[in-house]
Amino acid sequence: MEIKPLKLGEREARLPLIQGGMGVGISLGGLAGAVAREGGVGIISTAQIGFREPDFDRDSLGANLRAVKKELDRARAIAPEGVIGFNIMVASRCYEEYVKATVAAGADIIISGAGLPMDLPKAAAEAAREAGRETEPALAPIVSTEKAARVVLRYWDKKYKRMPDLLVVEGPLAGGHLGFTREQLDQFVEPGQAASEEISPAYEEEIRAIFKTVLSFEEKYETRIPVALAGGIDNRERARKAFDLGADAIQVASRFVTTEECDADIRYKEAYIRAGKEDIVIVKSPVGMPGRAIRNRFMERVMGGEKIPHSPCHRCLHTCNPAEIPYCITDALVSAAKGDVENALLFCGAGAWKADRIETVREVIQSLFIGS
Repeated sequence: MEIKPLKLGEREARLPLIQGGMGVGISLGGLAGAVAREGGVGIISTAQIGFREPDFDRDSLGANLRAVKKELDRARAIAPEGVIGFNIMVASRCYEEYVKATVAAGADIIISGAGLPMDLPKAAAEAAREAGRETEPALAPIVSTEKAARVVLRYWDKKYKRMPDLLVVEGPLAGGHLGFTREQLDQFVEPGQAASEEISPAYEEEIRAIFKTVLSFEEKYETRIPVALAGGIDNRERARKAFDLGADAIQVASRFVTTEECDADIRYKEAYIRAGKEDIVIVKSPVGMPGRAIRNRFMERVMGGEKIPHSPCHRCLHTCNPAEIPYCITDALVSAAKGDVENALLFCGAGAWKADRIETVREVIQSLFIGS
């Protein structure tokens, strides 16, 4: 497996590795800085990033926007020359304000999913002008199917006359919210349910179809559009398979949870280490999307139909109706980040049960690349 640098707009990462953005206190400046220092792309999630700010319950948006700059500065202090950016969910309320804040803070790249980031080029360009930046950050949509890739590329082509600087293809073995229906998950994952270790041949064909679509736009624009594969890449063999399929980079998330540098509470990390394969389940989030998480007392209550009381709305997702949801996803994820693991939603990837110890970021990266 040949390891080549990953060029992202004006910046270049020494390793073709992106650390996945894990929301609400998991991917913050500490983890992103550590990954960037080792040569990968460090990613901070904007999802309720300001949950530790003293005014978070009163002014969630203000707390979050303030924390964007704090966390990027923290990552820069760790990796002054590293490539560091943000993951912003399209489903976020005030999406454009998060784009503006990350651009103004000095992000090198914005990765955006949980919906299709159709107008990200406009938002980023306007934010760069307002911030007086000479160059915009690299822009990277997340897609899961060929149809989604085609829709985004065609729209960016027609409306903005530009292509993404990176396309992230997040497969069915990823953690957290998934870009698939439950029926698609059954189609794209080998038998074994939530903790299945392999994508199906059908999803490999979907990946090849995405590459074919990308190639058509590369030819039109006479440029390279790097593609990163994500979901279930947790060892050297899986990394090699991703590159053999044609990927320019890999995106890895769950492996970084059980590192010393991860920003999560130690009890969150230990929940991964304790989990068995049978504990990985597909759950329905309050906003209707399927997701992958670790079974715990909280999930048993939710899956049993219990409606769990929640705090006043923190205005996280624009599709959420507080009067109808069975539980508040912000409350559940904040509890996870703070270590109250039995009363929390513990998002994870399909292979999270394999974690058996706390490692360093460097050890994880070596396990993915060195000796290959």
